[in-house]
Amino acid sequence: MQVVCLQEEAFYKLFDKVVEHLKQNQKEETPFKWIDGDEAMKLLSITSKTTLQKLRDEGKIRFSQPQRRIILYDRNSIDEYLELHARETF
Repeated sequence: MQVVCLQEEAFYKLFDKVVEHLKQNQKEETPFKWIDGDEAMKLLSITSKTTLQKLRDEGKIRFSQPQRRIILYDRNSIDEYLELHARETF
């Protein structure tokens, strides 16, 4: 086994680089499959909770209700809904 000695300044520079590398990798992770209502409304570019409920009630987007007051939305179904309503350019 080898022991590596570093000066204090070099150690902290190396540590900062490792932390920066980890932060960059976290940003590249895939987003969560289940999102809350606020994030779903952002993705759909809507501001009304009633509109979100209407999409849910009509079966246009998937949702899960793990607890009485918690409703989560399937990010993939929102993407599919947006793709379904996308218009091709001329």
